[in-house]
Amino acid sequence: MSRSLLAGDPGLASMDPAITKLEDASTTIYHGDCLDVMRELIADGQVDLIFADPPYNLGKQFGESEDKWPSDEAYVAWCYSWLKLCLSKLKPTGSLYVMTSTQAMPFLDLWLRNECTILSRIVWHYDSSGVQARKLYGSMYEPILFCVKDRKAYTYNADDIEVQAPTGAVRRLIDYRKPTPEPYKTTKVPGNVWYYPRVRYRMPEYEQHPSQKPEALIERVIKASSNVGDLILDPFAGTFTTSAVARRLGRRSLGIERERGYFKIGARRLGLAQTLDGEDLRPLDKTYIKRNGRGASGGAES
Repeated sequence: MSRSLLAGDPGLASMDPAITKLEDASTTIYHGDCLDVMRELIADGQVDLIFADPPYNLGKQFGESEDKWPSDEAYVAWCYSWLKLCLSKLKPTGSLYVMTSTQAMPFLDLWLRNECTILSRIVWHYDSSGVQARKLYGSMYEPILFCVKDRKAYTYNADDIEVQAPTGAVRRLIDYRKPTPEPYKTTKVPGNVWYYPRVRYRMPEYEQHPSQKPEALIERVIKASSNVGDLILDPFAGTFTTSAVARRLGRRSLGIERERGYFKIGARRLGLAQTLDGEDLRPLDKTYIKRNGRGASGGAES
């Protein structure tokens, strides 16, 4: 990471000792609180794209911390604090994608309308699993806001995220509205309802995190709203999926995570360290027991 991306000079010498930093030519990851890291180590107006997937205030356990605030008001106030910092880090042409719970998103939506332009309200739809709701409609989606600082100047690579258009491609319909009739285009830009399966244990991309987002979802965001060489920030990096996808797509990235265990996973996943805190960093051993039709145990597979 170039020195210009750091908020202060002389760089590492000014870094809070509570913050750990690992980096290579394209990827920088921090262990620390995102508010501290963004205030102290990331300069304003440097970032092209931010993907923010914070804790949802639903009481989940994330490493050593519980995802629970004293009140909804306290949670929303905390969200406003990091959102304000995120917007300050974006370039004038930058974009911000924000996730949170369905319960909290209306508050963030209203606040962001006064701070930037919300271009799209996206629904990430997924299949259900586990115990089903019996007395209400179970939740099968999570909301995402797509925001820009300047609605007249931002990156949106529509051609890079096109998907198959089943009507034109499969039925081979002809578009007679054009001066010279021709077949409908076989691809289209996706709408604002995205279907991606949730990351599950048996998937190769799975890491030990309770709310890991699919690489395919992050890939669409990065392809649409950044270009090769651009800088991407994830202030709630978890197991650093955003950084992993950014690297694969030729982007630079900054990731911040406050839980030490997840930071270690990111360090190993991104090849930035083989040992940390005296611990060998190894992939999760995803061994499972295969059972036959009668429920008897079969051989172990990984």
